[in-house]
Amino acid sequence: MSSVTPEIHEQYRGPIADLAARRAYEQAWARFAQHQTPEEFCGSWLLIQCHAIGGVSDGVVALAKPGSASLAPVAYYPESPRDRRHLARIVERALKEGRGVVEPQAAAQGAEARYQLAYPVRLEGQVKGVVGVDLDGRSETQLQAAMRNLQWGSSWLELLLRRHSDPQQAERLRLKLALDLVASLLEAQRFGESATAFATQMAAHLGCDRVTLGILTGKRIKVSAVSHSPQFEGRANLMRAIESAMEEAIEQGEAVVHPPLDERRPLVTRAHEALLRESEAGAAATFPLAHGNQLVGALTLERAPGYRFDAPVLVVCEAVASIAGPIIELKRTSDASLPAHAGRSAKGLWNGIAGPGHPVLKLGMAATLALAVFLGFATGDFRVAADATLEGSVQRAIAAQIAGYVKEAPLRAGDVVTTGQVIGRFDDRDLRLERVKLASERDQFDRQFREAMSKRERGQAQILRARISQAEAQLALVEEQLARTVLTAPFDGVIVSGDLTQSLGAPVERGQVLFEIAPLDGYRVALQVDERDIPHIAAGQKGQLAIASMSGERFAFTVKTVTPVNTAREGRNYFKVEAVFEADAGPRLRPGMKGVAKIHVDERKLVWIWTRSFTDWLHLWLWSWLP
Repeated sequence: MSSVTPEIHEQYRGPIADLAARRAYEQAWARFAQHQTPEEFCGSWLLIQCHAIGGVSDGVVALAKPGSASLAPVAYYPESPRDRRHLARIVERALKEGRGVVEPQAAAQGAEARYQLAYPVRLEGQVKGVVGVDLDGRSETQLQAAMRNLQWGSSWLELLLRRHSDPQQAERLRLKLALDLVASLLEAQRFGESATAFATQMAAHLGCDRVTLGILTGKRIKVSAVSHSPQFEGRANLMRAIESAMEEAIEQGEAVVHPPLDERRPLVTRAHEALLRESEAGAAATFPLAHGNQLVGALTLERAPGYRFDAPVLVVCEAVASIAGPIIELKRTSDASLPAHAGRSAKGLWNGIAGPGHPVLKLGMAATLALAVFLGFATGDFRVAADATLEGSVQRAIAAQIAGYVKEAPLRAGDVVTTGQVIGRFDDRDLRLERVKLASERDQFDRQFREAMSKRERGQAQILRARISQAEAQLALVEEQLARTVLTAPFDGVIVSGDLTQSLGAPVERGQVLFEIAPLDGYRVALQVDERDIPHIAAGQKGQLAIASMSGERFAFTVKTVTPVNTAREGRNYFKVEAVFEADAGPRLRPGMKGVAKIHVDERKLVWIWTRSFTDWLHLWLWSWLP
């Protein structure tokens, strides 16, 4: 780093009122441009960075020791000795998490809040250093700007690490990084997803604001993926500028970097200059992508204002471009539309059949023709398959008849019950107290009534008689509510839903369904038939059911009802069809069991059975497109 461009210098310059501080700042730029040791470089860089962020009271740069994974401080801001242990925690957190972190600091009463920022310095995907600063309070937007300055500035430390690393080790790391970036192309199956992931990984690992991948179609290039942005159609002017820069590099047949790293290479860069004006970026580089001797696309990288592309990054980009070209072409070709694939396959097949040689291919075509003739006349059983669920012929809901709290719940879903068996109780302490109270009031009114009768106070006796009747009615109501605190099974069966074992003491509203019970001696089969198959289903048809837990057995059934009620699932519509077993299914079956049912429709040609889904789709597609 023998020189610093004026643009970078102006990016960090700001109003410095103190003359001594300005001189120190200018001296830092001089040391930064003409450093002799890594410590001098990091010290001047930290002073410039702290000035660019503003309001920084403490700062530290820790880098990895040569040949070791441990980190050691190499620069402080300010350089005067002081206790900086408060920065150790934020630095260790950034080192552990491998990302930028922000932590607010507790302030004394009446004092302004402060923040600590830390950002890791990566080299070939590995954390090789950490920068930490302590700064005054500010808004969230200003904190984000400070973190962005720290992130962008850390690329200078990355460059320092690259220059002082072992050349062979650096070459191996660059090769590993290039292979890792290309591997991101293979992670997703679809070309669009893999291209976006590839561009995003390139931007993240090479310190770029944006990476764009373009595909050459005919004589024009079209943007296919943009880093960190699956949707990019709305930025038309910027996309056209990027496409022009890609075409500029493709027409020249080599990589174009602007501002250029080597002024001696005469290349046309007008489109790249226009791109920088449109995107307000600091540097742009475009690398053509080739598959064999044919160009298939281009890769454009953009960096933030004040940051250029250095030689190590360009070496990695060239390696990635040389490897990624054939992979991108292969992914794009495999992701092409069905007509395009069919056209290429048909052309190759016809050349093999009509041309000389290829006896195996011609024999295979003859066998295929014979098979097609056979399928055109052969018939088979046409059966409709559907997901099936066992349901009880009767399903009784046990609801709370009063509002209360759960006291006991010994049974839950899956338990077998008998008629009258207790399956739950409510807390009845309040009702019992209410019953004692009402009984006491009734006895009191009764004594008062007898006294009134003995004194021949007929009016008072009539009033007391009414009160006695009222108390007895309330007492009867409480007795009825006490009886309803016990939940019992209405018949022999199995509990198919409901579990209060984890809700003891929980409140229950009146009318709330607590359990559902189905009998063990009566079942029906509920089939979910696809709407495309429902026209073939009618009451009285026969079928067989295979249960998932007893896949080796088949249970015969008869379709009873085709309901007009449909349900949507996974983007498809299904109609419910009810069927009954033709014979007793046995005690092993339970409500809720699932399986696959097949309903026999009739005898039809095999070719129709095997292709009916496609022909139905084709008919519907043609109907939607034809006028």
